[in-house]
Amino acid sequence: MSLFDAAENRNRERVAPLAARMRPRNLQEFVGQSHFLSEGKLLWRLLKSDRMGSVLFYGPPGSGKTTLAHLLAAETRSAFRQLSAVASGVKEMRILLGEAEDRVATTGNRTLLFVDEIHRFNRSQQDVLLPDVENGTVILVGATTQNPFFSINSALISRSRVFEFHPLGNQEIKQLLQSAIDDEARGFGQRKINLHADAMDFLAEASDGDARRALGALEIGVLSSEDESLEFTRELAEESVQRKAIEYDPTGDTHYDSISALIKSIRGSDPDAGLYWLARMLEGGEEVRFLTRRLVILASEDIGNADPQALSLAVATMQACEFVGLPECQLNLAQCVTYLACAPKSNASTVAIGEARTDIRQGRILPVPMHLQDKHYQGAKELGHGQGYQYAHDCEQGIAAQDYLGVDREYYRPVDRGFESELAARLLNIRKILRANRAET
Repeated sequence: MSLFDAAENRNRERVAPLAARMRPRNLQEFVGQSHFLSEGKLLWRLLKSDRMGSVLFYGPPGSGKTTLAHLLAAETRSAFRQLSAVASGVKEMRILLGEAEDRVATTGNRTLLFVDEIHRFNRSQQDVLLPDVENGTVILVGATTQNPFFSINSALISRSRVFEFHPLGNQEIKQLLQSAIDDEARGFGQRKINLHADAMDFLAEASDGDARRALGALEIGVLSSEDESLEFTRELAEESVQRKAIEYDPTGDTHYDSISALIKSIRGSDPDAGLYWLARMLEGGEEVRFLTRRLVILASEDIGNADPQALSLAVATMQACEFVGLPECQLNLAQCVTYLACAPKSNASTVAIGEARTDIRQGRILPVPMHLQDKHYQGAKELGHGQGYQYAHDCEQGIAAQDYLGVDREYYRPVDRGFESELAARLLNIRKILRANRAET
């Protein structure tokens, strides 16, 4: 490296934000993702055995995907090259792949090609990578915030290992903050900074596992004060944290994970969690019709006859949202979510229709009993259709003691919760009457 190169690097580091300056210089300094990077875990073993192949890094912003890609290039002694799927096309990709082929042929060294936001490449663009990934010319490291099994070509997934990055924990964020305060060369070690414990707790909590956001807030707080001796208080921390942009793709895995969390929270009778996931989806721009459709389904699937009013309220919410629209229809949605969460739960109807359809799919096709067949057409009487049918309203208790199925089969088993407990008692009496008729015949 020449004197000019060294000077240029120093200038770049001087203007770089704190998060960039504090990037780890080796794997020992890397914080987080111990579930695949700590000693004995899969990625650690691949590096130690020099068997590093193409990988897909999937996880939230600020969890270390780009940083780890740089470190892997150093560990594998590969040339690091980077593409952004947003700004690059097939032409740029082919140029880099051609250079990688020449590098292998002339020096024997491989190229680590880091593709940021790889999910933004279309299928044909992803296919361009396949030959060089397959023959080992490049080590592909694709980074994405979207579930690769939804957004990445299956052929590319089959040739890569998928590593899911988790948001950093509060203790890991605190470790990074303390390192930035102590580091004299890259951080704020040359200044006297007393980061209060409650301020550090707040920064760690407010960052939501995003290291860049935590370090950015620390930098704003420090640089906004000219005092050499800085008391970094909770109040300063709150002023320094910017509102986080909501990561929400209404067609990706965040969409599916969020609706799953909403439905499971309501099913689990937790209105507070239900409201949070509802708010998360609304703030992310989720389609209201999708939300109301799922609530109508849930009202029958998970509550059913334990509270028959649940379906009526869900349908009314759907109609109200169509009439009112956002932002006011959030009130209708909130009312519906809290009611459904607090309602007694039963999936007896759901289980019942599932078992009945399973019987039919497995070939248990029963003929319609003669007395239940239609008799309102000419010639039905000669065939005996409808003969012997008992009109239920003419019978005691409004229950006709006749066979409606032809076999003794129980699908509907009411639970002992809410209104369904009343139905259970009523159904017990009904089945006694129906079975008495079967016993006589």
